[in-house]
Amino acid sequence: MKEFAYQRATEVRDALTLIAVDDGACYLGGGTNLVDLMKDGIQAPTRLVDVRHLPLSGVRQASDGRLAIGATTTNSDAAADFEVRRRYPALTQAILAGASGQLRNMATVGGNLLQRTRCAYFADPSVPCNKRVPGSGCPAITGAHHNHAILGWSPHCVATHPSDMAVALVMYDALVHYETLEGAGEIPLTSFFPPVGDTPQVETTLPLGALITAVSLPAPAPSARSRYRKVRERASYAFATVSIAASLDLYAGRVREARIALGGVASRPWRAQVAEAALQDGPATADRFRAAADAELAAAEALPGNGYKVTLARNLIEAVLTELAEATEARA
Repeated sequence: MKEFAYQRATEVRDALTLIAVDDGACYLGGGTNLVDLMKDGIQAPTRLVDVRHLPLSGVRQASDGRLAIGATTTNSDAAADFEVRRRYPALTQAILAGASGQLRNMATVGGNLLQRTRCAYFADPSVPCNKRVPGSGCPAITGAHHNHAILGWSPHCVATHPSDMAVALVMYDALVHYETLEGAGEIPLTSFFPPVGDTPQVETTLPLGALITAVSLPAPAPSARSRYRKVRERASYAFATVSIAASLDLYAGRVREARIALGGVASRPWRAQVAEAALQDGPATADRFRAAADAELAAAEALPGNGYKVTLARNLIEAVLTELAEATEARA
């Protein structure tokens, strides 16, 4: 690990200023991803600005009904919050599926959104990777890619986004709130992660030097039910092969609103807008769910080693939506 400076910020403006004066500086939250990248030689910041002591933790109800989760709130605290568990159960389920208790106790909500891919080629400085060195190539496309993207990838990168929490937040239409030296701003999480395109090294749409201060979620429909399901290669804290966060709001056996986001299939949490549109105002039946999944996955482009993900994603969408529909009927 290369030598670096360390400074602890106690005010948001101080943190922003420390980052602005050093091009090589990075914010440090829980460090559960960044410190590993530093040890492996993937990132070498010249300065770490510790933001854990900023007044940005906790979960609070906003006057407009939104629920705001501070950026330095630990994943454990976010998952355990009563209002999160009551109103956004898929978020709690996603966080608990994401890592061990020790990691959840350290990792922050803001940091979770900024974690980087777990692609083995990205994590190995001895091989090319367009995320690390733009223009050097993407060896995963012709190499080991059984757990890589099937949607939205490009010839420049086929890596997947690692976050479970972000999948649930995308499904719930969360907003990311941030501060810069010029003032505050917000970005819908559906726009926070850009398409990979020909710039895979650009992983968020945050302004340069911006600090995430909170994530907020709109009030869900009172009658909607939601769930997060994750398929992985082993049960113990592995990254998703395919995951789904889904919400279903039914009325008289028909879909009033469906929300679906997929993980493990793209460079970003994938909002399944085609499937959602196909379900709107239709009957809540397994056939309908399967057809919606097929419509969404018609755009999938599998590589030779990961075509199984298309079938897995299709089955997962149908199964989780069916479970939500049955749970709604049982409650009625």
